[in-house]
Amino acid sequence: MSTENPWRTADFRTLFTATALSQLGTNIGYVAVPLIAVTALDASPGQVGLLATLSTAAFLLIGLPAGAWVDRAHQRRVLVAADLARAVLFASIPVAWALDALTLGQLYAVALLGGCATVFFDVGSQSFLPRLVGREGLVRANAAVVSLQAAGNVAGRGAGGGIVQLATAPVAMVGAAVFSLASALRLTGIRRTPVPDAPPAVEQPPASLRAQIAEGLRHVLGNRELRALALTASLTNLGAQLINTLLPVLFTRELGLSAGVLGLYWAVGGVGIFLGARVARPVARRLGYGRALGLAGLCVGPTALVIPLIDQGLWLWLAGAGWLLATFKMGIDNVLGVSLRQRLTPDPLLGRMNATFRFMLTGAVAIGSAAAGLIGELAGVRTALWVGGGCLALAFLPVFLSPVRTRTDLPQQAVTPAVSFAGPQDQHRSSDVNGTRR
Repeated sequence: MSTENPWRTADFRTLFTATALSQLGTNIGYVAVPLIAVTALDASPGQVGLLATLSTAAFLLIGLPAGAWVDRAHQRRVLVAADLARAVLFASIPVAWALDALTLGQLYAVALLGGCATVFFDVGSQSFLPRLVGREGLVRANAAVVSLQAAGNVAGRGAGGGIVQLATAPVAMVGAAVFSLASALRLTGIRRTPVPDAPPAVEQPPASLRAQIAEGLRHVLGNRELRALALTASLTNLGAQLINTLLPVLFTRELGLSAGVLGLYWAVGGVGIFLGARVARPVARRLGYGRALGLAGLCVGPTALVIPLIDQGLWLWLAGAGWLLATFKMGIDNVLGVSLRQRLTPDPLLGRMNATFRFMLTGAVAIGSAAAGLIGELAGVRTALWVGGGCLALAFLPVFLSPVRTRTDLPQQAVTPAVSFAGPQDQHRSSDVNGTRR
C-alpha cells in the first residue's frame, strides 16, 4: 500500500532537494534579469513587459504538446535536461557581460529558451510526483513542495536582491547557473521506484499527438471542478503578473528604492505562500477541502486591493501586508487545488492534465506581462497595478461558484479517464460531489 508519509520514499526526498536547488536558481534569475534590463540596458516599461512575456510565452507555444511528450518520455531525464538547459542559459549572461556584448536581444532569447526548459520541468515534476509518493501521499507531498517553493521565493529572491545590490546582477546570474546545475546533478539520483499499489498501465493503441492533446483539453475543460480550478488560478496569475512585471520600474525609478528592497518585497510573497501551504491541510480537515478553498478567497482576496497603494514609508509596509495575504491564499490554493486535480486525473492523463493547466496558468502570466507593458506605456505603472489588484481580489469567484465549494474531501483515485470527451458537461454527479459515494 502507498503511504501517506511521502518522506519515507527516498526518491521523493531526492526530488525535493533537487527542487530546492532549482528554486534558488530560478528565483535569483527572477530578480536579476529584469534588473539587468532596467539598470544596465535602460529598458522601458514596454521592453520589461516584453521580457516577462517571453519568459512565459513557451507555455503558449509548446505547453500542450509538452504534456503529451512528457507522458511518453522518461520523466527523470526530462527534468535533468531542463535544469542543464537553464544552467547554460543563465551562465551566458555573465559571460556576455564580461565581454561587453550583453544586449536586450540576448536577454529576450534567454527568457524565451529558459521558459521552454521550465515548461518541461514544471509539467514533468507535477506528473512525476504522484508516481513517486502514491495518491494517498499527495496532499502532504504537495504541501512540502509548495512550502519549498515559498522558501525558495524568500531565499532566492532575497539573495538575488542582495547579490545585485552588493555586486551586480550578472554576478547574481552566476549563482543562478550554479544552483540549476546542482539540481540537475541531484536529480540523477532518482531511481524512479514505482509505488507498490499503483495500477499497472493499460496498453492503448498509439494515438496521434493532436488526439492526445485534445484528450487532455477535454478532460480539464469538460469537468466543472477542474475548469473552476483552472479559471481561478489563471485569474490569480494574471493579476500577480500585472503587478510583478512593473515592480522593478516602480521601485528603482519612481520610488528610488534599492534592488535589495525589491528582493525583500518579493520575498514577503514567499513567506505568504509558505504560511498558506503549512495551514492548508489542517484547515481543509476542519472546514472541508472545498470550503477551505472558497473561504480563503472570500476572506483574503480583497486585501489585494491594498497592493497598488505601494509607496515609501508606511504605504510600503501596508502594501507588503496586502501582498503577504494575497500570497497566503495562493499557498492554500496551490496545495489543495493541485492535490484535487491530481486525484481527479488518471495516471495516463497526468502529463496532459498538468500541461493543460500550465498552458492556461502560464498563458495568463504571458498575457499579464504583455498587458502590464502596454498599460504601463499608455496609462502608467500605477494603473497596471490597480488592474492586477482587481484580478487578484476577484480570482476566487470561479471556485466559489462551482461544485468545488461543497467538496468535503478528496475523491478516490481516478483509474480511467474521468470524462467521456463528448462535451463540456459536468462529469461529477451531486451524489459524488463531496467525495466518494458512501
